[in-house]
Amino acid sequence: MNPILPRPFFIADGEAHVMPDGRLYLYGSTDISGKKEYCGHEYHVFSTEDETLTNWTYHGISFKNTKEEPGIYWSKGTPLYAPDAIHKDGKYYLYVCGQDNFEAVAVSDKPYGPFGDAKPVKGADGDSIDPAVFVDDDGQAYYLWGQFNLRGAKLNDDMSTLDMDSLQTAILTEQEHGFHEGACMRKRNGIYYIVYTDISRGKATCLSYAMSDKPLGPYKKGGVIIDNMYCDPQTWNNHGSIEEFKGQWYIFYHRSSQNSFTSRRMCVEKIYFNEDGTINEVEMTSMGAGGPIDAFKEIDASIACRVKGNIYIAPYFDSKEILVNCGGGNWIQDWAEYKYLDFKDGVRRFCIKTKGKGRILVKTNDNLLLAAVDVDSPEFEWFETDAVASAEGVKALWLMFEGREMKVFSFRFE
Repeated sequence: MNPILPRPFFIADGEAHVMPDGRLYLYGSTDISGKKEYCGHEYHVFSTEDETLTNWTYHGISFKNTKEEPGIYWSKGTPLYAPDAIHKDGKYYLYVCGQDNFEAVAVSDKPYGPFGDAKPVKGADGDSIDPAVFVDDDGQAYYLWGQFNLRGAKLNDDMSTLDMDSLQTAILTEQEHGFHEGACMRKRNGIYYIVYTDISRGKATCLSYAMSDKPLGPYKKGGVIIDNMYCDPQTWNNHGSIEEFKGQWYIFYHRSSQNSFTSRRMCVEKIYFNEDGTINEVEMTSMGAGGPIDAFKEIDASIACRVKGNIYIAPYFDSKEILVNCGGGNWIQDWAEYKYLDFKDGVRRFCIKTKGKGRILVKTNDNLLLAAVDVDSPEFEWFETDAVASAEGVKALWLMFEGREMKVFSFRFE
């Protein structure tokens, strides 16, 4: 279910890697809830062996760069932006970057760290942000980085310096590929893929991909894999990765929250390749990799995969979140979307824990009106009504609002 990590954590810019122990590890930057700037000063690592990507182990802080505990000695206290990690020759390498364009690598004997002895990536340090690392089948490592124009080169055996004779300065460009930032390199069936943040639809909300038969290109744009538009009224960027785990490929991406471009959370969807190696675009869902959500269990309203109008996901208490600012528009402009719910053999009653004053329509993806609820309460309470129709099987659900400043905690069907 999305988001996939425990609610106290706002992990963005996700890089997923299956490491030699067979577990899937997730690396990313760390937003601070409510902070109106990207990223904090710590990295956290999670891992799983669960094929539904539901149960995650938290491994703690893997790297830190505060003024008191500077992991980057030449840039003490600088916020840590998107990282990447790789295993090579028995060591684990964490590639990090920061607000002032430092690029560095730290080392550990374990995939979850702690990572230490950071040193600059010579040839990239001070130039830009967003490192990506890839080790090819022949053992050669490659390093990508940059905004607007993607740079890349072979890594030398020390994993901290670049072979500048191999440097390419325009592997992807904003003009040709819509490249904004956030590269990720993978290889499948002899094809090299770069997944990246794409600004072609107006905002940097898309994760797109490009393909080549050589690691440093040339690359041809394939298309969009996922777009996080409407995850929040203020959403601006996306950044993530693709990875195969137990025979299934996934895309890891983030969604902003709290009516901001930050407070981002990690999400995941299954993806599928065509025979020619191209990837179909997938939609954001509430269910993620775990399959349809049981409509008869209490559903957290904050797992909405898209919101329209002024609605957004806000903190409540004890790391819980709610939908707020619901209403004030009309049925078309104010809605929250949930994909997908399993209604099984049908429903007869709808129950919603909400507050405020107004009306909520409950519809499914075939425009079937399931219920209409009139709300009038200054405090959260359960409102229940008989269903006017019965949905069956797996369907999307929309809560459509008309009223004043309504908030929603959860809902369920009977």
